[in-house]
Amino acid sequence: MTQVATLKPSSKVSLVKNIGVSRVASIDILRALTMVLMIFVNDLGSLKDIPLWLEHVKPGVDGIGLADVVFPAFLFIVGLSLPFAMENRRKKGESEWQMVMHVLQRTVALLVMGVFLVNGETINEAGTGLPRYLWNTLSCLSFILIWNSYSKNANKYFVYAAKSAGIITLIILAFIYRGGEENQLIGFKPQWWGILGLIGWSYLVSGLITVVSKNKFSIILGAWIFFCVLSMVNKAGYIPKDSFISFIPGAILGGTLTGLTLGGVLTSIMFRYFKRQNENWKMTVVFVAFAALLIFLSIITRPYWKLAKLGATPAWLFLCSAFTILAFLVVYWIADVKQKAEWFKIVRPAGTDTLLCYLVPYFVYAILMATHFHWPDPIITGAVGLVKSFLLALFCVFITGLLNKAGVRLKL
Repeated sequence: MTQVATLKPSSKVSLVKNIGVSRVASIDILRALTMVLMIFVNDLGSLKDIPLWLEHVKPGVDGIGLADVVFPAFLFIVGLSLPFAMENRRKKGESEWQMVMHVLQRTVALLVMGVFLVNGETINEAGTGLPRYLWNTLSCLSFILIWNSYSKNANKYFVYAAKSAGIITLIILAFIYRGGEENQLIGFKPQWWGILGLIGWSYLVSGLITVVSKNKFSIILGAWIFFCVLSMVNKAGYIPKDSFISFIPGAILGGTLTGLTLGGVLTSIMFRYFKRQNENWKMTVVFVAFAALLIFLSIITRPYWKLAKLGATPAWLFLCSAFTILAFLVVYWIADVKQKAEWFKIVRPAGTDTLLCYLVPYFVYAILMATHFHWPDPIITGAVGLVKSFLLALFCVFITGLLNKAGVRLKL
């Protein structure tokens, strides 16, 4: 992992100063660990007799399981990365308009991928003429062809052909798609946007605010507070349905998801400030205090709207933000302060090419389904089953690393 550059302390540094840190090992590592957990919890549905606290809490239930904290952690980490990513683009000479276009292009890519994958969840195989595993495989393969980071030495005609093949395949898949039940087939549509789509919408708002604010702390803080309040206002029912603002996607209008990502941006701005000052202990105290405040906010809002991922409640927003801040602190002290980033070498590809790692399980499951492979009961039961799911996650990370070495790398 790339280590944090050595910084000289300064007593006259504001929260908006640039910082000479192009990449922070702990952010990549935290992202990698979160992706491993995401693959792990997504595989829990194939297991039997496992602890309930590992799984998603059912709709309407007040509480969360491990699976309910992974997605918000990922959204928060998207925000953690944003100030660094935008600052690096500024250093390369990109204008504000170019950065805005980058945010828009990345958002469109995430929305497209999210929509295709979520349609795969409700596909009617007979109506479409394709089994689900083949739909997912063709979709993911198309994503790679379109958004792969091709070598500068690659033949330009080959690159154009690969991208065109991916686009044409997606168009055909959308055209032939049929979902739902036999007596009420539906065509291709966004549905609930999917995980990648939800990330896309929250990234859009957070990315634009980060660009426009130029990392100014007061603006980021104000935006974060606004979306946290919006989350509460929305859950309180003060935003009427079918109003003049109903065109705004729920992932934005609901406040919660964007609040998670902006919380990461806010934390990143504070981190950059303390890193510039070379004050790790003061930063630790501030972050622990911030996490304590978030836990308090979760406690006082929980009686009103419950603690629930599926409800995207304010208490879930605050508690998961606190968990991620504390996890970031732990990883930061291990990887960046104590210089032990190599401890996490095994999961590195999941942190540096996270999107590709997210897609790899679709290919793995497709192979298992196409070959009619079924795990023996002892392998998917209890503790042994948990080990199996964890090893599957690590296997997906390993495959991601191999693909990277072969020149397959998704960079939006």
